[in-house]
Parts: sequence; C-alpha cells; structure tokens
Amino acid sequence: MSNPTVHVVNLGCRVNRVESDRMTVELDRRGFDLVDEDDAEIVVINTCAVTGEAEAKTRKAVRHALGCARDPWVIVTGCAVNLHADVLTALSERVIAEPSKAKVAACAERLVADRLRDSPHSDDYDATTLTDLLGRSRIGVKVQDGCDNRCSYCIVWKARGPERSVALDRVLDDVRAAAASGIAEVVLTGVNLGAYRASDGSGKVLGIDGLLESIVRDTDIPHIRLSSIEPMDIDEALLARMAAHPTRVAPFLHVPIQSGCTETLARMNRPYDADDLLDLVDMIRGAVPGIALSGDLIVGFPGETDEEFECTRALVERIGFSRLHVFRYSARPGTPAATMPDQVPAQTMAARSAVIRALVDKTSRADAAARIGTIERAVIEYPGRGTLGSFHRVIVDDASDDLVGRLVDVAIMDVDSHGVLRGRVVRSAGAGAEASVDSR
Repeated sequence: MSNPTVHVVNLGCRVNRVESDRMTVELDRRGFDLVDEDDAEIVVINTCAVTGEAEAKTRKAVRHALGCARDPWVIVTGCAVNLHADVLTALSERVIAEPSKAKVAACAERLVADRLRDSPHSDDYDATTLTDLLGRSRIGVKVQDGCDNRCSYCIVWKARGPERSVALDRVLDDVRAAAASGIAEVVLTGVNLGAYRASDGSGKVLGIDGLLESIVRDTDIPHIRLSSIEPMDIDEALLARMAAHPTRVAPFLHVPIQSGCTETLARMNRPYDADDLLDLVDMIRGAVPGIALSGDLIVGFPGETDEEFECTRALVERIGFSRLHVFRYSARPGTPAATMPDQVPAQTMAARSAVIRALVDKTSRADAAARIGTIERAVIEYPGRGTLGSFHRVIVDDASDDLVGRLVDVAIMDVDSHGVLRGRVVRSAGAGAEASVDSR
C-alpha cells in the first residue's frame, strides 16, 4: 500500500516559512510522501492575512488547491484562519480549518488513518532530515511569536496573539539540529523578534542579545543571521554582541522603518520619529562597521502628503539601504488606518513606490561597490553562487560543487552592472571558528 501524499503551500512572512518547514518535517515523520500540489491527496496551506490583498491571495490559493487533479482535502492554518476561518471553510466541504499549526500533521493523519495504519514510518528522524527534505544551506529557527504593538495599519497582533518566546533550551536544540544536519546558517525569526524574553535557567531573563550570545557560545552553527527587528528593539547590548562575533553573526539588520516622516509615523502609531531613526542608524554603523541595512517601507499611508513623502525619500537616501521592501499601503479591514481620512489614490502610491525603488537601486549598488577590496563570509548555495553575510549576492567562480552548502570567506573583487558582486574563495570557514577577516 502506497503512502498518502501531501503538499505544503506557504504564504506570507518569514515566520510562516519556518512554521511551514516544521510542518513539512512532521508530515514526513508521520509517513506522508511529499509531492507536487497536483499529485497530493492533502494540501496544507499556511495562510497570511497581513493585508486585504494577502487574504485574497489566500482564498485564491485555496480555490486552486481544490481544483487540483486528485480533489484533495485542503487543510488551512495560520493568520487568516485565526481571523476568518468561516470564509475559507465556506469555499468547500473539503476545506478543514486547523488554527493550531502544531496540530496540522495530526489533522492530516486523521484524514488518512486507514492508509497510515499499516505504513511503516519513524517516530523520530535523524539530523539529516532538514537538508534531505528542504535542501537548503540556510534555515529559519523560530524563537518568538505574537506582537503587543498596535500599529494602526496592522492586524497581526489579533491574528498572532500576544508576545511569547520559545524556551532557550528549545532554541538551542533547534540550532544544534540544524548544525548537525549540515546547515551553514540559521536565521532567527519571530513576529516581533526583538521582544524575545526567556529564562536562562538560573533565574536571569535573556533578551535577544542574550539569546544571540548563548547560540554563539553553546552551539557549533557556523553562521547566525537576525531576521526583521523593530527599530525600538535595537540597542547597544545587541550591537555589542554582533560586533564581538564578526565571523559568526552576519553583518546585516533588516529594520522595518515603515516611513521616514515623523507625522506619518505618528499616524501609524509607531513609537519613534525620523530623528530617532537617523540616530539609530548612526549607532548601528558606529558599532558594526560594514553592516548592511535592509528594511520595510509603506508608501501612500492615509494622509501622506507630497511633503511627507519627500521627508521619507530624503531619509531613505540618507540611510543608504542595501535593499528595501517597498509596499503600497493596502487597507486592512478592522484596522484604524482603513477608515482614516485622506486615503491616497492608487496612481499616487504607484508613482511614489517607483521613486523609492529607483533610489534604493542606486543605494544598493553603492553599498555593494563599497565592499570591493574586503573579505566577507558567504554561504555557497549553488556552484559559483552564494550570499554574503551582508545579504548581497555574489558570484564566486572558484566555488566548486564540494563547497555548496558551506560557509566560506570570499575576497570581493568587483561588481557588475546589475550590482552583483564577484569574488574568489579565500578559505573555507570551519564551524564555530572566529577567524579574523577584513571589514569595510
């Protein structure tokens, strides 16, 4: 008797990606064969509801799955389910809502219990499972969930619930498992990563800086990257930890500023102003030389005038982002911003988005060019291709097949017309090594 088949669809943020990976591994452990969507008896969809557009994509994904060749059961989980499960289950009697992502695999197992009863499968899996199933050199480790902020455009705090952190021992176990499976880099993720708080076992509460130090000290993972972290959660303690371990911690921060205008930020209910952002960037660059800064930005927020947009444009130019995710404001029903006056026309938002994207294309190229002549660590993901600690792509012609999945030191030689760096391998970086490398 063949094993039942399943396909996992991920929508949304980095945290969803990590949770989808965990569901994939658990489904494999329970005896499911992982297949393409058209061949699946069960399709699991990890939904997103961060904007109205995201919820529309969720409904489209469910309808697509329902139309697949094998008339699959569709298990929906995630943020859209926590907010509007009835909207999704109304699409078909084959749609099952499971609010708990930890219970998705068990839900799938119940649907095909007769098939699994006689199917041999392991109650555990060895350390190679992650790489065997996911085939990656980099993997996310979820350390935190939920958000206590109340940004006026956001509904994530309702969908995800209050802030809560993964126990330190659990995080360390996940990182060790990744290291044992040959993963070169872990990305610490959370809905509000900087809100991490957990006991170290002796009564002391660790923040994100203490967690980072514990991972460096108590695991052999070669490289650690922080995912998105709010501006107000970046402090001297965190930057000192990053600076103390330049070859273990990626010189990179993704900072969702959302706007560069004080008045717009106030309407967004963000707890900082434009001057705070500039001071923060100065502190970051002073503490971690050569760091690359990425971010998120919303254009066309309700009430954003031409003058306010110009403040944002000027701040983005001054910061000099290496990359920036630019979002046109999308009204999310149930949020204060959705009913604010002076909604910005779609064509105005499109024009402003184009201005910022063109600007960031220039600042990204400048950030890349400034790295010529330095040595930076890179994860080699394909023969001749890798990603630097600064998250720039790099062409490394002498990175042979045996270096794929490895962490190497790369001397940056040049940058092409598209802003892609070119370098050569200086040496392969050993797990846990704290070698001395040049920095910008």
